[in-house]
Amino acid sequence: MNILQILPSLDVGGVETGTIDLARYLVQKGHKVVVISGGGRLVRELDKIGARHYTLPVGKKSIFSMIWMVRAVSDIIRNEDIDIVHVRSRVPAFIAFIACKLTNRIFITTAHGYYKKHFLSAVMSWGRFVIAPSNIIAKHMVNDFFVPYERMRFIPRGVDLNAFRLRDPKTHSSQGFTVGMVSRITPLKGHASFLKAVGLLYRKIPNLKVVIVGSAPKEKYMEDLELLVRRLGLTRTVEFAGAQGDIPSIMRRIDLLVSATITPEAFGRSIVEAQASGVPVVSTRVGGVVDIIEDEKTGLFCNAEDHKDMADKIFRLYQDRSLWTNLATEGRRHVEENFNLDLMMTKTIAVYEEAKKSTNILVIKISAIGDCVLSIPSLRAIRSKFQNATIKVLVGIQSCEVFDGCPYINDRIVCDFKGKDKGLRGLWSLSRELRKSCFDIVIDLQNNRKSHMLSFLSLTPFRYGYKNKKFSFFLNNRIKDDAPYLDPIEHQFRVLKSAGIKPIEKNLELWPSPADEERADSLLQDNWFKPGQSLVGINARASSRWLSKNWPPKYIAELCDHLAKEFNTRVVLTGTREDIDYTERIKDLTASKPIMAAGKTSILGLASLIKKCKVYITPDSAPMHIASAMGTPFIALFGPTDPLRHVPPSKDHVVIKKDLKCIPCYSPSCLKGFKCMRDITVEEVFEAARELVTKGVEVA
Repeated sequence: MNILQILPSLDVGGVETGTIDLARYLVQKGHKVVVISGGGRLVRELDKIGARHYTLPVGKKSIFSMIWMVRAVSDIIRNEDIDIVHVRSRVPAFIAFIACKLTNRIFITTAHGYYKKHFLSAVMSWGRFVIAPSNIIAKHMVNDFFVPYERMRFIPRGVDLNAFRLRDPKTHSSQGFTVGMVSRITPLKGHASFLKAVGLLYRKIPNLKVVIVGSAPKEKYMEDLELLVRRLGLTRTVEFAGAQGDIPSIMRRIDLLVSATITPEAFGRSIVEAQASGVPVVSTRVGGVVDIIEDEKTGLFCNAEDHKDMADKIFRLYQDRSLWTNLATEGRRHVEENFNLDLMMTKTIAVYEEAKKSTNILVIKISAIGDCVLSIPSLRAIRSKFQNATIKVLVGIQSCEVFDGCPYINDRIVCDFKGKDKGLRGLWSLSRELRKSCFDIVIDLQNNRKSHMLSFLSLTPFRYGYKNKKFSFFLNNRIKDDAPYLDPIEHQFRVLKSAGIKPIEKNLELWPSPADEERADSLLQDNWFKPGQSLVGINARASSRWLSKNWPPKYIAELCDHLAKEFNTRVVLTGTREDIDYTERIKDLTASKPIMAAGKTSILGLASLIKKCKVYITPDSAPMHIASAMGTPFIALFGPTDPLRHVPPSKDHVVIKKDLKCIPCYSPSCLKGFKCMRDITVEEVFEAARELVTKGVEVA
């Protein structure tokens, strides 16, 4: 793999040291490593290990500089043939994220801080995977930046156990006691509290020495600390050693390490380095430190910004040689088991490999129920092509049940354009939800304005769909919608083929649960349906809007009685809650009193009910597709729409339509009194039903 790491600078620090350690390990394993930073004293370490470094001001907080850096970083990514870009800081992350989108490379972040909830910090949550070095940071990224759990990876930092060797506990002597603090000199690190604690101890501990290692980005703060040292009378006790490259030698000098951080941090690298060296630790109980120290076993905790408590813990360790030895021994063992460098590097490379192998696919099929059922063959083909991919479907709330139990997808993203996702604000909120999944491919089977906009706003690099006049310019892989007389499944297959997917089977599927089956059985039993009877289903109407698709209620009532008279058959009338009154009017016209199921079934409950039917009679509507998916023979009554474009695949089905000059008109209303549907007679539907009911089965 070719890995690019980007960070603001390469001066001494935990993040910087981790970058060097990772680069060294990757080169040893035969990978190519490139690092971009603003430069620093650790650049020469990259030269020694054979990694390439580019010096660019990627940490500069200037919008103009960042725009310029996007171009420069993109060029490096292309020229070095980078596979994965790994960032650890926010400003470089913005640059790298855009560069990765422009070059279609994998973007990975490591959250090294407990970031404030702010847009500028949100970029650290945009990685294909977000690596957290501690549990508290992982929870922070999930809870405050809404990173999905499946994108979080927990990898504690590791230290080189060969460099940080266990010191002999006997080297601790009561003749002198040296306390160290290793961190950047900033207010968040709690140096002031630490110095106040030392002020309480320097008369109690003979020959007390304090070594403070780290650079001070702001001179004013350093001057304040030096003034505090003089006020406390610690001039001969405290040494500001500045930035040091050889931290193992520092650990050999000290008897105790103090971490006085006052705000949550991702990890305490210096704590692990001290533990690896057999140096006990006193630390404030904040941030990721709680994952490193087990109080009284591998270190001691004190309260943040409580210098008296800190002083008590330091003095306790000075006095108790047995405790000092136990903490040193257990600390080393703890690091060997959990924080060794090889373990960290192995896990990091595993994340890289997982990112390279993984493919995230979004299929957009928002509505309606029948259209969602018709998308199943496409989903099956996508899964066949991308067997290990994560496939999600964006679907409307009214149709989402269609995909319950679907083995071809990993998850659904449910939208509600009449509710929470209404308007431009809702559309933006939904697009933000899509971006969390870091999709690689969008296959737009909806192909309308909203779906095309969402495809683009998801920031997915490959977006497939039809070229039309519905904002299709938001797609970057479009095909012309110029093939005449395609059935709906073949129409979808053309989009798949443009994405390199070769679909074969067109059969529909649905997956009712055992609970759905039980509810269907209960509905029939409650209506005295007897074993041995045949069941025929009739969909009362297509919809209240498409009046032109509906078969007259009087005809349905006559057919119910005709079926009941000729066969030992019960008829079940199905429909939505909107159809309850409509089906009641049909029932009032019958003598046979059919089973009333309108409004009593869910989508998959209806599928279970239709599955039990010998034949299902329906106008052009979603239940026709459900019947096909359940393998139930059906009779499709067509009027204003074209059966060549809408009839789903089925082994046993009959299409009844009249040859009128005005059809297909695709008009919900009609000036000719719905002649195309009224001309379909009860007798011809009955004869078609007789043929299907008796086909291969002898009716009782």
